[in-house]
Amino acid sequence: MDRAEFEALVDRALDAIPNEIAGLVQNVVVLVEDDAPADDPDLLGLYDGVALTERAANHALELPDRIFIYRNPLLDFCEDAADLEEQVTITVVHEIAHHFGIDDARLHDLGYA
Repeated sequence: MDRAEFEALVDRALDAIPNEIAGLVQNVVVLVEDDAPADDPDLLGLYDGVALTERAANHALELPDRIFIYRNPLLDFCEDAADLEEQVTITVVHEIAHHFGIDDARLHDLGYA
């Protein structure tokens, strides 16, 4: 799958987030990168920021938090296009959940880990 098709999957996953939740996401940018960091090459996604539950009142003056979705590890992880679309959605939801302060253990319980 080429990058444009993959980015469309990410866009669809973001569009599927209910408006009530999407409206609460603050100061976050979602980026697609081809490869995960060298120290964790199998990583599918990463939230880089300060969760809403831990932000100071003056956080609005900070640079946006970033959610990275890693294309090649996701392509390697999935068996087919349907699996890829499901896993992209799971990864996007997982990283947005970190923005809300939800940890990996709870995400695992919810089926998003």
